[in-house]
Amino acid sequence: MLLNRLFRLAIAATLMCLAAAASAQEAVIRQALAQRLPQLKAIDEIKPAGVSGLFEVRVNGSEIYYTDAKGDFLIDGQIIETKTRRNITEDRIAKLTAIPFDSLPIKDAFTLVRGNGQRKMAVFEDPNCGYCKRFERDLQKVDNVTVYLFLYPVLGPDSVKKSHDIWCAKDRAVAWQDWMLRDQPAGAANATCDTAAIGRNVELGRKYKITGTPTLLFVNGARVPGAVDNARVEQALADTSKL
Repeated sequence: MLLNRLFRLAIAATLMCLAAAASAQEAVIRQALAQRLPQLKAIDEIKPAGVSGLFEVRVNGSEIYYTDAKGDFLIDGQIIETKTRRNITEDRIAKLTAIPFDSLPIKDAFTLVRGNGQRKMAVFEDPNCGYCKRFERDLQKVDNVTVYLFLYPVLGPDSVKKSHDIWCAKDRAVAWQDWMLRDQPAGAANATCDTAAIGRNVELGRKYKITGTPTLLFVNGARVPGAVDNARVEQALADTSKL
């Protein structure tokens, strides 16, 4: 009993020492960077990067940089684990910018349902995005899924116009697929309706740093950028523990 208590006390003391050392190290780095790079004064967090000798510096919520133990160098780039080819930086940013699926404002999206629609995902897409059109063709091979489609016109004024026409169409899902899959006119030309949802989508995307289309979101919080093929979509839909 006494030995166990002493052991626990020793562990607690060791953890306190480590925490104090980490705090002191963070203070050294924070002071050095603030003095030498004033634009980085608003640092959110400094923590070990999981790579010997490197520390992660996080600013503006999800911008990641790396530095050494003294803050003498700042690295703006990505860390790739060569054994597994895992992009450590990309994974970290994905976790920081994950959007809780249940918090998505689905009233600002329209749905595409295939099969029983049991599985769910959301996609942010621009109607003028070539990669989105390729993605939509591959998505036709995925069954038993409900897709919440968020119009995200970020490529220019014509993207905004097409998004408005699609949103104001009698059947948004049909109008979307007519344009993306069959190159038919994008919805009801010059139709008018309340298109405030599209503006809210753009604001939401900026908040969560959605910088490209398509961007896919899954119910487990996973976020997949780019025109991935149907096999990757199936894998993400099946994976309930990605993040």
